[in-house]
Order: sequence, then structure tokens, then C-alpha cells
Amino acid sequence: MTLTLLLTAIAAGIVYVVTPGPATLAVLGITAAHGRGRGLLFFLGHGVGDLTWSASALAALLGASRLGPDLFRLLGIACGVYLVVLGVRALAARGGGTAPAIGAVRPIRTGMIFGLTNPKAYPFSLAMYGALSVGMGPSLDLAGAAMLFLATGFGMAIGDVVTVAWAGLPPIGRLFRRFEAQITRGIGLLFIAFGAKTAWDAASGFGRR
Repeated sequence: MTLTLLLTAIAAGIVYVVTPGPATLAVLGITAAHGRGRGLLFFLGHGVGDLTWSASALAALLGASRLGPDLFRLLGIACGVYLVVLGVRALAARGGGTAPAIGAVRPIRTGMIFGLTNPKAYPFSLAMYGALSVGMGPSLDLAGAAMLFLATGFGMAIGDVVTVAWAGLPPIGRLFRRFEAQITRGIGLLFIAFGAKTAWDAASGFGRR
């Protein structure tokens, strides 16, 4: 794994966590009402779901890499297109969300439920790892998958700490809620750029062959 791919994987893990969604809003409410400690506990439970879906997605990619380079490239194109679709949806998002203090009493258990029952977790994880693994080519093996898993896991941990740190500041929480739509759209643009590049790189493999 190159240094560039390693840093990209860490960044992807951070984006995975900080992308506005139900869990982010829940942490905003928990942290604002009960402090950063409970917010971190919520993310600790949520990490169980994140890592479970991440491992499942990587297992699927490993299987695809062994079935042939063409299937692997097609999967890379599909992953890139899915990220573009997510980005387009984010651009169309509207503000006005609220951040109720859900899970403040049992933050770890609630976080686990959030993480394990998120219907978008697996396809998003598959798209993220599919995009990252395109840089490694159809030769993705167990060692490479483990490196991606560790790198993105480290990024997720950074994202957890950063989110709880700024969510604990009352002005930041108010600012996030006020400009939630604009922040979501900005992340959507990043998704579109990343997804388009991934699909292009995967499709280019057919041309080179």
C-alpha cells in the first residue's frame, strides 16, 4: 500500500464518520445536553456496527478479486457510481434537522443499535472500500484488505474524537444546525469527485487491457 492510498483510506474513514446523518445528529444532542463523555460512549457502540459492516464489505471485495479482474473492475465502476449518487442526493438535501438527545441514558447500547441497523452502512462501506481498492487493482489480497481495514478504522476513530470535540462547543452545534444543508452539499461534492475518479480509474482498466 502506497503512502497516498494509506492517507486516502484514513481520510475516507474520517469522512465516513463526520458525514451528516442520524448518528451525527444524535451525538450533537447527547454531547450538548450531557457532555462529551457520553458522546464518545455513543460512538464506541456505533463503532461496533461500523467495523462489522466494514469487514463484511471487505470480505465481498476479496471474493470479487479472486473471481477475475473484469468483475473486480465492474464492481469498482458500480462503487464509484454509487458514491456519485450519494453526492447528488446530498446536493439536493435541505436543512431544518433537529438533534434530539437520543440515547443519552444508554449511549453504548443505542450507538450499537444505530450502527448495526443502519440500512446504508453496508452499501456505503462497500462503495468506500471498492473505491479505495481500485488503487490496489484486482490483486487485492488479505494483507491489503487488512491494511485498508486498519487505516479506515483509524480514520473513523479520528472522526469520532473530532466530532465529539466540536459538538461539545455550543456555538459549533448551533452553527452546524444552521448550515447543515450547506455542509452536507459540500461533502456531496467531495463524494461526486471521488466517485467519478473511481469509476474512471476502474473503466480505464478495460481500455488498458
